[in-house]
Amino acid sequence: MTRVAVVGAGAAAAALTYVLDGALPGATVTVLEKSGGVCGRAATRRHGEVTYDYGANYLKSDDERVNDLVHEVLGTDGLVDVTEPVYTFDREGAVSPGRDADEHKWSYESGLTQVAKRLFGATDATVHRRTRVDHLARDPPGTGGEDGTWHLTDTDGETWGPFDAVVLNPPAPQTAELLRSAAWDDDRRDTLVEAVAGVDYRTVWTAVLHYPFEIDRPYYALVNTDKEHDVGWISREECKPGHVPDGESLLVVQSNHEWAVDRYDDPADENVAALAEATAAIMNDERLTDPDWTDHQGWRYALAETGAVAGPLQRAREAGIYCVGDWVAGEARLHAALRNGLEVGERLVYAL
Repeated sequence: MTRVAVVGAGAAAAALTYVLDGALPGATVTVLEKSGGVCGRAATRRHGEVTYDYGANYLKSDDERVNDLVHEVLGTDGLVDVTEPVYTFDREGAVSPGRDADEHKWSYESGLTQVAKRLFGATDATVHRRTRVDHLARDPPGTGGEDGTWHLTDTDGETWGPFDAVVLNPPAPQTAELLRSAAWDDDRRDTLVEAVAGVDYRTVWTAVLHYPFEIDRPYYALVNTDKEHDVGWISREECKPGHVPDGESLLVVQSNHEWAVDRYDDPADENVAALAEATAAIMNDERLTDPDWTDHQGWRYALAETGAVAGPLQRAREAGIYCVGDWVAGEARLHAALRNGLEVGERLVYAL
Protein backbone atom coordinates (compact mmCIF):
# COMPACT_ATOMS: atom_id res chain seq x y z
CA MET A 1 0.00 0.00 0.00
CA THR A 2 1.26 3.50 -0.86
CA ARG A 3 1.33 5.90 2.09
CA VAL A 4 1.73 9.67 1.72
CA ALA A 5 1.90 12.36 4.40
CA VAL A 6 0.95 15.92 3.51
CA VAL A 7 2.09 18.64 5.92
CA GLY A 8 -0.22 21.63 5.63
CA ALA A 9 -3.71 21.81 4.14
CA GLY A 10 -3.30 24.75 1.78
CA ALA A 11 -4.67 25.02 -1.73
CA ALA A 12 -1.64 23.36 -3.34
CA ALA A 13 -1.83 20.45 -0.90
CA ALA A 14 -5.53 20.04 -1.64
CA ALA A 15 -4.92 19.95 -5.38
CA LEU A 16 -2.09 17.44 -4.97
CA THR A 17 -4.24 15.24 -2.73
CA TYR A 18 -7.01 15.29 -5.32
CA VAL A 19 -4.57 14.09 -8.01
CA LEU A 20 -3.21 11.32 -5.77
CA ASP A 21 -6.66 10.08 -4.81
CA GLY A 22 -7.79 9.89 -8.41
CA ALA A 23 -4.67 8.23 -9.82
CA LEU A 24 -3.80 5.95 -6.87
CA PRO A 25 -7.12 4.87 -5.35
CA GLY A 26 -5.35 2.36 -3.10
CA ALA A 27 -3.09 4.97 -1.52
CA THR A 28 -3.62 6.35 1.98
CA VAL A 29 -3.12 10.10 2.28
CA THR A 30 -2.77 11.66 5.73
CA VAL A 31 -2.95 15.46 5.93
CA LEU A 32 -1.59 17.15 9.05
CA GLU A 33 -2.65 20.81 9.43
CA LYS A 34 -1.49 23.01 12.31
CA SER A 35 -4.55 25.30 12.32
CA GLY A 36 -8.25 24.67 12.66
CA GLY A 37 -9.00 25.37 9.01
CA VAL A 38 -7.87 24.55 5.50
CA CYS A 39 -6.74 26.46 2.40
CA GLY A 40 -3.93 28.42 4.03
CA ARG A 41 -3.95 32.14 3.21
CA ALA A 42 -7.08 31.70 1.11
CA ALA A 43 -8.92 32.13 4.39
CA THR A 44 -12.55 32.92 5.20
CA ARG A 45 -14.35 34.00 8.35
CA ARG A 46 -17.96 34.69 9.27
CA HIS A 47 -19.38 37.37 11.55
CA GLY A 48 -23.14 37.04 11.90
CA GLU A 49 -24.50 37.22 8.36
CA VAL A 50 -21.24 38.55 6.93
CA THR A 51 -18.71 36.32 5.11
CA TYR A 52 -15.28 37.66 4.21
CA ASP A 53 -12.05 36.48 2.62
CA TYR A 54 -9.36 38.13 4.71
CA GLY A 55 -6.21 36.68 3.12
CA ALA A 56 -6.17 35.96 -0.59
CA ASN A 57 -8.88 38.07 -2.18
CA TYR A 58 -10.06 35.90 -5.07
CA LEU A 59 -9.13 33.15 -7.50
CA LYS A 60 -8.22 34.56 -10.89
CA SER A 61 -8.92 32.80 -14.19
CA ASP A 62 -5.38 32.91 -15.48
CA ASP A 63 -4.69 29.21 -15.99
CA GLU A 64 -6.58 26.76 -18.19
CA ARG A 65 -6.03 23.79 -15.86
CA VAL A 66 -7.30 25.74 -12.87
CA ASN A 67 -10.32 26.92 -14.83
CA ASP A 68 -11.13 23.29 -15.65
CA LEU A 69 -10.68 22.42 -11.97
CA VAL A 70 -13.18 25.10 -10.97
CA HIS A 71 -15.85 24.04 -13.44
CA GLU A 72 -15.38 20.27 -13.48
CA VAL A 73 -14.30 19.45 -9.91
CA LEU A 74 -14.99 22.29 -7.50
CA GLY A 75 -18.31 23.01 -9.17
CA THR A 76 -20.06 26.28 -9.86
CA ASP A 77 -22.62 25.89 -7.08
CA GLY A 78 -22.18 29.03 -5.00
CA LEU A 79 -19.42 30.36 -7.27
CA VAL A 80 -19.41 34.17 -7.43
CA ASP A 81 -17.56 36.46 -9.81
CA VAL A 82 -16.61 40.03 -8.92
CA THR A 83 -17.39 42.19 -11.94
CA GLU A 84 -16.34 45.61 -10.62
CA PRO A 85 -12.81 46.68 -11.66
CA VAL A 86 -9.66 47.18 -9.62
CA TYR A 87 -8.40 50.79 -9.47
CA THR A 88 -4.96 51.99 -8.37
CA PHE A 89 -3.59 54.58 -5.96
CA ASP A 90 -0.13 56.04 -5.49
CA ARG A 91 2.08 57.02 -2.55
CA GLU A 92 0.04 60.22 -2.11
CA GLY A 93 -3.23 58.27 -2.00
CA ALA A 94 -4.45 59.60 -5.36
CA VAL A 95 -6.90 57.11 -6.92
CA SER A 96 -6.94 56.32 -10.65
CA PRO A 97 -8.87 53.81 -12.78
CA GLY A 98 -7.11 51.31 -14.93
CA ARG A 99 -5.62 48.14 -13.45
CA ASP A 100 -8.00 45.27 -13.96
CA ALA A 101 -6.23 42.62 -15.99
CA ASP A 102 -8.12 39.69 -14.44
CA GLU A 103 -10.95 38.40 -16.59
CA HIS A 104 -12.62 36.67 -13.64
CA LYS A 105 -12.25 37.25 -9.90
CA TRP A 106 -13.82 34.19 -8.31
CA SER A 107 -14.83 33.33 -4.78
CA TYR A 108 -17.74 31.36 -3.32
CA GLU A 109 -20.75 32.52 -1.38
CA SER A 110 -19.22 30.62 1.55
CA GLY A 111 -15.76 32.04 0.84
CA LEU A 112 -12.47 30.96 -0.72
CA THR A 113 -11.90 28.17 1.78
CA GLN A 114 -14.39 26.24 -0.33
CA VAL A 115 -11.54 25.61 -2.78
CA ALA A 116 -9.66 23.32 -0.38
CA LYS A 117 -12.77 22.02 1.37
CA ARG A 118 -14.25 20.79 -1.90
CA LEU A 119 -10.99 19.28 -3.13
CA PHE A 120 -10.34 17.40 0.10
CA GLY A 121 -14.01 16.44 0.25
CA ALA A 122 -13.71 14.75 -3.15
CA THR A 123 -11.03 12.39 -1.78
CA ASP A 124 -10.66 9.69 0.85
CA ALA A 125 -7.79 11.57 2.50
CA THR A 126 -7.86 12.00 6.27
CA VAL A 127 -7.29 15.60 7.41
CA HIS A 128 -6.09 16.05 11.00
CA ARG A 129 -6.48 19.67 12.06
CA ARG A 130 -4.66 21.36 14.96
CA THR A 131 -1.77 18.97 14.43
CA ARG A 132 1.55 20.77 14.10
CA VAL A 133 4.44 18.71 12.72
CA ASP A 134 7.81 19.68 14.18
CA HIS A 135 10.12 16.82 13.19
CA LEU A 136 10.81 14.66 10.14
CA ALA A 137 12.88 11.47 10.18
CA ARG A 138 13.92 9.13 7.38
CA ASP A 139 14.65 5.47 8.14
CA PRO A 140 18.16 4.82 6.83
CA PRO A 141 19.17 1.36 5.60
CA GLY A 142 19.89 -1.20 8.29
CA THR A 143 18.07 0.47 11.18
CA GLY A 144 15.25 -2.04 11.50
CA GLY A 145 12.59 0.19 9.98
CA GLU A 146 11.33 0.21 6.44
CA ASP A 147 14.33 1.52 4.52
CA GLY A 148 13.66 4.86 2.87
CA THR A 149 10.35 5.57 4.62
CA TRP A 150 9.52 8.63 6.68
CA HIS A 151 8.11 9.27 10.16
CA LEU A 152 6.71 12.57 11.40
CA THR A 153 6.36 13.75 15.00
CA ASP A 154 3.92 16.44 16.09
CA THR A 155 4.22 18.93 18.94
CA ASP A 156 2.19 16.63 21.21
CA GLY A 157 4.80 13.91 20.80
CA GLU A 158 2.68 11.65 18.58
CA THR A 159 4.52 9.84 15.79
CA TRP A 160 2.95 9.40 12.36
CA GLY A 161 4.11 6.91 9.74
CA PRO A 162 5.72 5.15 8.09
CA PHE A 163 5.21 7.05 4.83
CA ASP A 164 6.62 6.41 1.38
CA ALA A 165 6.61 10.13 0.60
CA VAL A 166 6.16 13.42 2.45
CA VAL A 167 4.67 16.55 0.88
CA LEU A 168 5.54 19.90 2.50
CA ASN A 169 3.08 22.75 1.95
CA PRO A 170 3.93 25.37 4.64
CA PRO A 171 5.44 28.72 3.61
CA ALA A 172 9.08 28.42 2.60
CA PRO A 173 10.62 29.68 5.89
CA GLN A 174 8.61 27.15 7.92
CA THR A 175 9.40 24.38 5.43
CA ALA A 176 13.10 25.25 5.67
CA GLU A 177 12.97 25.01 9.46
CA LEU A 178 11.37 21.57 9.32
CA LEU A 179 14.00 20.37 6.89
CA ARG A 180 16.87 21.93 8.82
CA SER A 181 16.05 19.85 11.90
CA ALA A 182 15.10 16.67 10.01
CA ALA A 183 16.78 13.36 10.84
CA TRP A 184 17.86 12.89 7.25
CA ASP A 185 21.57 12.29 6.79
CA ASP A 186 21.88 13.23 3.14
CA ASP A 187 23.58 16.07 1.29
CA ARG A 188 20.30 16.61 -0.54
CA ARG A 189 18.87 18.01 2.70
CA ASP A 190 21.44 20.79 2.90
CA THR A 191 21.00 21.93 -0.68
CA LEU A 192 17.22 21.75 -0.28
CA VAL A 193 17.31 23.84 2.90
CA GLU A 194 19.44 26.45 1.15
CA ALA A 195 17.06 26.62 -1.81
CA VAL A 196 13.92 26.84 0.31
CA ALA A 197 15.36 29.33 2.79
CA GLY A 198 16.33 31.59 -0.11
CA VAL A 199 12.70 32.42 -0.93
CA ASP A 200 11.91 36.04 0.01
CA TYR A 201 8.52 37.03 1.42
CA ARG A 202 6.45 40.14 1.88
CA THR A 203 4.70 40.52 5.23
CA VAL A 204 1.13 41.84 5.37
CA TRP A 205 -1.07 43.01 8.25
CA THR A 206 -4.80 42.93 7.51
CA ALA A 207 -7.61 44.95 9.05
CA VAL A 208 -11.26 44.08 8.41
CA LEU A 209 -13.59 47.08 8.76
CA HIS A 210 -17.39 46.77 8.83
CA TYR A 211 -19.88 49.61 8.42
CA PRO A 212 -23.68 49.68 8.85
CA PHE A 213 -24.08 51.70 5.65
CA GLU A 214 -23.35 51.30 1.95
CA ILE A 215 -20.15 52.62 0.39
CA ASP A 216 -20.88 53.61 -3.20
CA ARG A 217 -17.78 53.35 -5.39
CA PRO A 218 -17.27 52.29 -9.04
CA TYR A 219 -14.53 49.81 -8.15
CA TYR A 220 -14.17 46.54 -6.26
CA ALA A 221 -10.69 47.26 -4.97
CA LEU A 222 -7.78 49.68 -4.85
CA VAL A 223 -4.16 48.53 -5.17
CA ASN A 224 -1.06 50.59 -4.43
CA THR A 225 1.11 49.97 -7.47
CA ASP A 226 4.29 51.75 -6.29
CA LYS A 227 4.34 49.93 -2.89
CA GLU A 228 5.22 53.21 -1.19
CA HIS A 229 2.00 53.78 0.76
CA ASP A 230 1.31 52.29 4.21
CA VAL A 231 -1.72 50.59 2.65
CA GLY A 232 -1.24 48.08 -0.13
CA TRP A 233 -4.80 46.95 -0.88
CA ILE A 234 -8.41 47.88 -0.08
CA SER A 235 -11.30 45.72 -1.28
CA ARG A 236 -15.06 45.92 -0.90
CA GLU A 237 -16.34 42.53 0.19
CA GLU A 238 -19.92 43.54 -0.62
CA CYS A 239 -18.98 43.16 -4.30
CA LYS A 240 -19.01 39.39 -3.76
CA PRO A 241 -22.63 38.21 -3.93
CA GLY A 242 -23.75 36.58 -0.70
CA HIS A 243 -20.96 37.97 1.46
CA VAL A 244 -22.42 41.17 2.92
CA PRO A 245 -26.12 41.97 3.53
CA ASP A 246 -27.69 44.84 1.61
CA GLY A 247 -27.19 48.21 3.25
CA GLU A 248 -23.85 47.25 4.82
CA SER A 249 -20.21 47.44 3.75
CA LEU A 250 -17.04 45.59 4.67
CA LEU A 251 -13.53 46.62 3.69
CA VAL A 252 -10.52 44.29 3.73
CA VAL A 253 -7.48 46.52 4.15
CA GLN A 254 -4.00 45.05 3.74
CA SER A 255 -0.85 46.93 4.66
CA ASN A 256 2.31 47.12 2.65
CA HIS A 257 5.38 45.14 3.72
CA GLU A 258 7.40 47.83 5.49
CA TRP A 259 4.44 48.98 7.58
CA ALA A 260 3.62 45.39 8.54
CA VAL A 261 7.20 44.61 9.55
CA ASP A 262 7.48 47.77 11.66
CA ARG A 263 4.14 47.27 13.45
CA TYR A 264 3.57 43.52 13.31
CA ASP A 265 3.59 43.06 17.10
CA ASP A 266 1.98 46.40 18.02
CA PRO A 267 -1.43 46.36 19.75
CA ALA A 268 -4.02 45.18 17.26
CA ASP A 269 -6.51 47.95 18.04
CA GLU A 270 -3.86 50.57 17.27
CA ASN A 271 -3.00 48.93 13.95
CA VAL A 272 -6.66 48.64 12.97
CA ALA A 273 -7.27 52.31 13.84
CA ALA A 274 -4.23 53.41 11.82
CA LEU A 275 -5.30 51.44 8.75
CA ALA A 276 -8.89 52.71 9.08
CA GLU A 277 -7.62 56.30 9.16
CA ALA A 278 -5.43 55.72 6.12
CA THR A 279 -8.35 54.09 4.30
CA ALA A 280 -10.63 57.04 5.05
CA ALA A 281 -8.06 59.38 3.55
CA ILE A 282 -7.59 57.30 0.39
CA MET A 283 -11.33 56.84 -0.16
CA ASN A 284 -12.07 60.43 0.89
CA ASP A 285 -14.71 59.47 3.45
CA GLU A 286 -14.18 60.47 7.07
CA ARG A 287 -16.89 58.01 8.20
CA LEU A 288 -14.51 55.14 7.48
CA THR A 289 -12.38 56.01 10.53
CA ASP A 290 -15.16 54.62 12.73
CA PRO A 291 -16.21 51.04 11.79
CA ASP A 292 -18.87 49.44 13.98
CA TRP A 293 -16.87 46.20 14.26
CA THR A 294 -13.44 45.04 13.13
CA ASP A 295 -11.26 42.00 12.74
CA HIS A 296 -7.57 41.58 11.97
CA GLN A 297 -4.88 39.10 10.97
CA GLY A 298 -1.12 39.26 10.60
CA TRP A 299 0.45 37.33 7.74
CA ARG A 300 4.17 37.10 8.44
CA TYR A 301 4.72 35.02 5.29
CA ALA A 302 2.07 36.46 3.03
CA LEU A 303 3.47 36.78 -0.46
CA ALA A 304 6.46 34.94 -1.88
CA GLU A 305 8.46 37.37 -3.99
CA THR A 306 10.74 34.74 -5.50
CA GLY A 307 10.51 31.05 -6.28
CA ALA A 308 12.79 28.32 -4.97
CA VAL A 309 15.64 27.07 -7.14
CA ALA A 310 14.25 24.03 -8.95
CA GLY A 311 17.27 21.70 -8.93
CA PRO A 312 17.41 20.92 -5.19
CA LEU A 313 13.62 20.39 -5.11
CA GLN A 314 13.88 17.89 -7.94
CA ARG A 315 16.74 15.99 -6.26
CA ALA A 316 14.82 15.81 -2.97
CA ARG A 317 11.98 13.99 -4.72
CA GLU A 318 14.33 11.04 -5.18
CA ALA A 319 14.25 10.67 -1.39
CA GLY A 320 10.47 11.05 -1.18
CA ILE A 321 10.33 14.74 -0.19
CA TYR A 322 8.05 16.96 -2.28
CA CYS A 323 7.45 20.70 -1.83
CA VAL A 324 4.30 22.42 -3.07
CA GLY A 325 2.88 25.91 -2.93
CA ASP A 326 2.85 29.24 -4.70
CA TRP A 327 6.46 29.75 -3.54
CA VAL A 328 7.44 26.66 -5.53
CA ALA A 329 5.60 28.02 -8.56
CA GLY A 330 7.25 31.42 -8.09
CA GLU A 331 3.98 33.35 -8.21
CA ALA A 332 2.13 34.41 -5.07
CA ARG A 333 -1.37 33.80 -6.33
CA LEU A 334 -4.02 31.21 -5.50
CA HIS A 335 -4.27 29.91 -9.07
CA ALA A 336 -0.49 29.36 -9.11
CA ALA A 337 -0.67 27.32 -5.90
CA LEU A 338 -3.43 25.14 -7.36
CA ARG A 339 -1.57 24.60 -10.61
CA ASN A 340 1.60 23.69 -8.72
CA GLY A 341 -0.33 21.19 -6.61
CA LEU A 342 -1.70 19.52 -9.74
CA GLU A 343 1.72 19.33 -11.37
CA VAL A 344 3.64 18.08 -8.33
CA GLY A 345 0.85 15.60 -7.64
CA GLU A 346 1.34 14.13 -11.11
CA ARG A 347 5.09 13.84 -10.55
CA LEU A 348 4.47 12.06 -7.26
CA VAL A 349 2.01 9.66 -8.88
CA TYR A 350 4.57 8.85 -11.56
CA ALA A 351 7.28 8.22 -8.94
CA LEU A 352 5.05 5.99 -6.85
